[in-house]
Amino acid sequence: MTEYGRGPGSEPWHPEDPLYGDGGWGGQAPAGGPSTYGGQGQYHPQQPHQPQQHPQQAQYDDWSTGQQQAYGQQQYDGTGAQQQYDGGWDTGRQGQVPYGGDPVDPYGGQPGGYGGESADFYGTPDAYPPPEPPHRRRPAPEPEPDWDPGPDQGEHAFFSGADDDDDEYDEPGRKGGRGDRRGGRGGKKPKKRRSGCACLVVTLVFAGGLGGVGYFGYQFYQDRFGTSPDYAGEGSGTATVDIPKGSGGYVIGQKLKEAGVVKSVDAFVSAQAQNPEGDTIQAGAYVLKKKMSATSAVELMLSPKSRNNLIVPPGTRNVAVYAELDKRLDLKKGTTKGIARKEWKSLGLPDWATSNMAKDVKDPLEGFLHPSSYPVAKGKKPEDVLKDMVAQATEKYDQLDVESQAKRLNLDNPLQVVTVASLVQAEGKYKRDFDKVATVVYNRLKTGNTETYGLLDFDSTVNYLKGESKLATGSVDGLRKINDPYNTYKIKGLPPGPIGNPGDEAIDSALHPAKGNWYYFVSVSADETLFAETNEEHNRNREKYEQNQEEQNGE
Repeated sequence: MTEYGRGPGSEPWHPEDPLYGDGGWGGQAPAGGPSTYGGQGQYHPQQPHQPQQHPQQAQYDDWSTGQQQAYGQQQYDGTGAQQQYDGGWDTGRQGQVPYGGDPVDPYGGQPGGYGGESADFYGTPDAYPPPEPPHRRRPAPEPEPDWDPGPDQGEHAFFSGADDDDDEYDEPGRKGGRGDRRGGRGGKKPKKRRSGCACLVVTLVFAGGLGGVGYFGYQFYQDRFGTSPDYAGEGSGTATVDIPKGSGGYVIGQKLKEAGVVKSVDAFVSAQAQNPEGDTIQAGAYVLKKKMSATSAVELMLSPKSRNNLIVPPGTRNVAVYAELDKRLDLKKGTTKGIARKEWKSLGLPDWATSNMAKDVKDPLEGFLHPSSYPVAKGKKPEDVLKDMVAQATEKYDQLDVESQAKRLNLDNPLQVVTVASLVQAEGKYKRDFDKVATVVYNRLKTGNTETYGLLDFDSTVNYLKGESKLATGSVDGLRKINDPYNTYKIKGLPPGPIGNPGDEAIDSALHPAKGNWYYFVSVSADETLFAETNEEHNRNREKYEQNQEEQNGE
């Protein structure tokens, strides 16, 4: 294509061509004179070469009109009346240019398109270059990208020493500059400098990761399969350890470790699990040795000789508990008893006990030092031990709901339930007889009974007021002369308070007495107790008792 018109080449009209979309050069009519093209108009508004058409020229599709021929029907053997490109633009029928031949320059030797003008088809400074013959045409250059990064650069190492500053590529012509990267793909990529810092960091991170995995793996193995730290032998010295109630193996092991008995908790737990009786270790105070092997510690704790507990048997009176605490705690005789009498209101008694406490009660804590085993170690305060005992008794009574049970049994208050239970515990020789003994108590308390007339007549109350524990308390006439609120031979009804600390069986019997009309009972032998409804029957049972006593004494 030229600035003056459409050529036979494949180039399309360029939008900046002066003749593109214009009916004439500069809007002027052609000069007078014979038409250069045989009276035909200029061909500057022709369609692009694909498809290019002239009058009677072959079409490039399958549609044929007039004398036109479609290229799909052309013959390529050089025969036939096909259109020739002989270098002119004559619309007459001409010979076809042989396939593969060079077309003649269509503009060669032509006069100027306008009058007075010479033929300067390619001389214009801004003209497009002349078209090349089809067989010499080169493919159009590929569009130049704005920026070609070249071959894959790979990811830039964060810790590398190379400076990826683009400033060094700003100068054109400089090796490795931007001009080289755009224009020449064959140039060598500049070598990146790699710093040892990145390698060092990666190595340290990798080594640290391996070290951490190894450490935690070792700890996991030791926890699951390793041997726990432990002492050897049976130890030496002395250590007193107080094990709280409800403690499991881990808590016990922790207490022993704190006292210096075992080396590790895990060693004790393992030894306890391996011992068939290990789970029978009870709460309490233990006298052990320091730096014992876990196995030796378990065996000693299972032995009675290690126990340093104060055991309160059912029916024990408070005076006996006080004396034992003084002994265990290395206190002056009477110390615990004095604390109990002065501080009894602050030791945890329930409200129903303090509100119904009689003025003439001998010991407000009687019946509230619950029979059980209590850890007692040197250095422990006696009031702390008493609080533990009262707390257990209160918990027991609350569980049994003695407040509501008192009304059901026609008693004045819950404290009387505890008093009845203490009488059952003291009078009953065998547990199997507790239910009947409780029935005797309630029958004698009935108003209008013609057997005892409201008197209990129990030797146990006389022994309590005297601080004794004898079978022979004296004659009835003599006992009736003792003036004391606890003397049931003289005072009708229940004593002011309990006469001892009843056990669970006695409490249960006091709440659930047997059904019967018994008013009397006597134990005639070691395994037999006889109950009677009348005094005559009771006298006969007493004769059996006296006879058995004579036989045992060899009389």
